[in-house]
Amino acid sequence: MFVAIENTPRPYAWGSTTAIAELQGRTPSGEPEAELWLGAHPGSPSRIFAGSGVGYADLAEWIAHEPDSAGLSGGRLPFLLKLLAAETPLSLQAHPSPEQAEAGFDRENAAEIPVDAPHRNYKDAFHKPELVVALSETYDALCGFRPVADAAADIDALIAVADDNGHGLAAAELRGLRERLDGDDAEVLQSVIQYLLGSDVSALVSAVTDVAASAPLTPAVDTVRLLAEHYAGDPGIVVSLFVNRVTLKRGEALSLPSGNIHAYLHGFGVELMAASDNVLRGGLTPKHVDVPELLTVLDFTPVPVPYLEPKRVSDGVDLFAPDVPDFELYRMSVHDNDATVDLQKAAIAVVTRGEVDLTGAQGAATLTAGQALYITPDETALSVSGDGEVFVATSRL
Repeated sequence: MFVAIENTPRPYAWGSTTAIAELQGRTPSGEPEAELWLGAHPGSPSRIFAGSGVGYADLAEWIAHEPDSAGLSGGRLPFLLKLLAAETPLSLQAHPSPEQAEAGFDRENAAEIPVDAPHRNYKDAFHKPELVVALSETYDALCGFRPVADAAADIDALIAVADDNGHGLAAAELRGLRERLDGDDAEVLQSVIQYLLGSDVSALVSAVTDVAASAPLTPAVDTVRLLAEHYAGDPGIVVSLFVNRVTLKRGEALSLPSGNIHAYLHGFGVELMAASDNVLRGGLTPKHVDVPELLTVLDFTPVPVPYLEPKRVSDGVDLFAPDVPDFELYRMSVHDNDATVDLQKAAIAVVTRGEVDLTGAQGAATLTAGQALYITPDETALSVSGDGEVFVATSRL
């Protein structure tokens, strides 16, 4: 069954005022439009078009009442697909493992913390790995701790600038940070991040911000300047020196597993994640920050930029498949070709370019950019023709 779905973009303050509207070919509202959710998440379930034959207003209601009809015998859609448009940086954050999520959820339930309490960390018992594929020409992010030697080199460069400009107090603050960087990378990172997020480091934040304003432009300096513009005085500005900075090109992807520290900085993309609300924040946000809990979740092992390379399945079909069963993402590009994928589980398709014809074992539809479908498993396969690009989210659960 093909079921046409839609939603209203989430008006988070960091969102772009134009990206989602332009993709959908409509006049921008003039307000930030940060995320378009395509799924059954109770916070913003996708609406079902009238006349679909389903008889329910949204996906969450349909799945709750007739999971077998929706092709979900377990009664839960395990993923959430989004169009995400970041005009300004999002929070510095990480997500728990399945075991951490379950334990944290049980612990906070036992403490009788209301699920909707703003200071609650674990809203559910699920992990929240995610991936993002860039739709804009560039997409900037912070993702994963980098080797301490790389951070030390940037800090040394800032110290040199401070010395050259006669900023003695700033140089002293930076040298104090630099002295903390000797030892095993993971141990140093854990100690430094605990210090930066759990202590009064306002003088150090000011030193880094002030010196970076006159330093030669590097990725680290650019990040500091960007974050200082939007989150002046936040210790996350200094934390960014220890995190990989990456600029994706259109079509490139990142995979962000449990424990990975990250923050999206700017860009428009397709984001796919496990359906969970469990976010541990460490800064760059007015929302709740729980530093001790974040430290238990973070993986302090330095990693390369976690690019997710797609697998070419067939002509015009690429598969982004991280090492989790909750979700995988097909990118289907058609022009002079047709493209087909086999579907074993429920899926959601969204068109991100052009106009395409979609055909399954039973259903058929023509969609343009920004339009979306929920697809039940009895379609068994999805064929796409026309001229455009379609992302199809599904799972192995």
